[in-house]
Amino acid sequence: MNESQARAEICRIGTSLYMRGYVHASAGNISVRLDDGNILITPTDACLGNLIPHELALINSGGEQINGSPASKTVLLHRGIYSANNQVSCVIHTHASHLVSLSIRGIWNEADILPPITPYYVMKVGHIPFISYRRPGDPEVATMVIECINKAIKTGKPIRGVLLDRLGPVVWHQSPSMASAVLEELEETAKLWLMSNCQAAPLNDEQIEVLRSTFGAIW
Repeated sequence: MNESQARAEICRIGTSLYMRGYVHASAGNISVRLDDGNILITPTDACLGNLIPHELALINSGGEQINGSPASKTVLLHRGIYSANNQVSCVIHTHASHLVSLSIRGIWNEADILPPITPYYVMKVGHIPFISYRRPGDPEVATMVIECINKAIKTGKPIRGVLLDRLGPVVWHQSPSMASAVLEELEETAKLWLMSNCQAAPLNDEQIEVLRSTFGAIW
């Protein structure tokens, strides 16, 4: 998509997530990498439910702002994800309630914040590592996430997101709609896991293997 289309799509996704309770107040941010390498990202302290296309920040690959309102303070994290995986065209970060709650209550383990309790979690989300707490906008977070991405790529099981302790999920994909779908499936799985009092049995190895062979699931 061109820059104009990307601006409109970021605003559409932001409104959709806000209206359905996946984001609140000024929490969260969305970015899109354009074909020329520049990045569109939501402004700092912006409400995703009330974005204005021309106010989105446009920055170049070196992090210099070209136009728009001041970029989100997580811009370094977004740039790091794009640099680590050239297949990624959109990054979404929210403070989704069930995932933040999960990080406070206790994740499944460091490599997988949730067990594979549904087939769509396995197929659409995959492994989601945990990133220990750092303050919002801390540049060290970008380094930690890049390390997770590189490690996953080396194992042949690339990841589509991470969970920041007490700050919520960061997910990425090839388009805003695809990244949004990952976020939604991830948040709903966290909700189901918490509703089961963290007792739901995961799919077994045989069931997961069927998802690999039938649907190409990466798990």
